Amino acid sequence: MHPWIREEWEFTLTVLHGEAHSCRIGLEAGDAFTFQYALPAGLCPKTVLQLHTLCEIVRCGGDFTHRGSPDPYSIEFPCADGVLTFQLTARRLPSCP
Repeated sequence: MHPWIREEWEFTLTVLHGEAHSCRIGLEAGDAFTFQYALPAGLCPKTVLQLHTLCEIVRCGGDFTHRGSPDPYSIEFPCADGVLTFQLTARRLPSCP
């Protein structure tokens, strides 16, 4: 498989708070994923729904201030089960305008 579309954004998802024994997937504070369009494998399907929506906000030209974040390209949110806290950070790739 060869992607033909050059992505404009890169995202980092970091677990800020939580313990592996509380998470069905086993994620814990400090775990991090970096990705562009395809979401990281192994995430809880319920959290993937939230994550995809947040990524699309940035990809469509918006930012996270309308979701209550003081930083336009970084937001904290709880997992769908409420046992972890994530931080999602978006970064425009340098090759894009």
